[in-house]
Amino acid sequence: MHFTSEQRLDDGVLEREFTLGEIPGTLWTPESAAPAPLILMAHNNGLPKTEPRLVARARYTAARGYAVATIDAAGCGDRPRSAADEQARADLRRAMQAGEPVDEIFESFIGPLVEKAVPEWRTTLDALLSLPEIGGPVGYSGWTAVGIRLAAVEPRIAAAGFFAGGYVPRAQREEARQVTIPLLFLLQWDDEGNPRQRALDLFDAFGTKEKTLHANLGGHLGTPWFEREDGDRYFGRHLK
Repeated sequence: MHFTSEQRLDDGVLEREFTLGEIPGTLWTPESAAPAPLILMAHNNGLPKTEPRLVARARYTAARGYAVATIDAAGCGDRPRSAADEQARADLRRAMQAGEPVDEIFESFIGPLVEKAVPEWRTTLDALLSLPEIGGPVGYSGWTAVGIRLAAVEPRIAAAGFFAGGYVPRAQREEARQVTIPLLFLLQWDDEGNPRQRALDLFDAFGTKEKTLHANLGGHLGTPWFEREDGDRYFGRHLK
């Protein structure tokens, strides 16, 4: 892991950009002498690690005593995409503009992103846990499809917070039964791009006995600010 820049933010959080082979990432760490628990934070459907909502969540979380890391995994953010990825994105835009069904296009787009992203997240986790300022346990927050796969295959993930706003491929809906760690699931009740019943069915499918559903009125971008506070309390119960 090679750190390429760093800056101390107004809230005392140290923000550092890093590269790990071809993987670009950002790490936020709090002002603390003790090793901090770690939260991996991913945005839905391959959006960049610089997306303002993700950065705001990361800074808020780090200021409350966590190390927070995000990456642009393969095919995500500004990293190169395959010709098939670009075609799927073009097909998705065309279908959405025409009001046509998009599930199969999402399958061809999101499914490969998950397959490529999860190994890179695990590689990043290995490197992060070798840093003296980071301890454990480890949590995950954000992109549901990647989070399901990570929770199913990565025993170091102790708790997760999933956002129901992104498309979850059929393979991950099946894998949800293997998720047995504590789970907080955020749902926007009127999310125009995420059928409510599908999200409720996914929540029901998770195999954990400790799962909580937070549903709020509003569309995709309307998650209330107080969910940050509730998320902090949730991770505090399981990571501190």
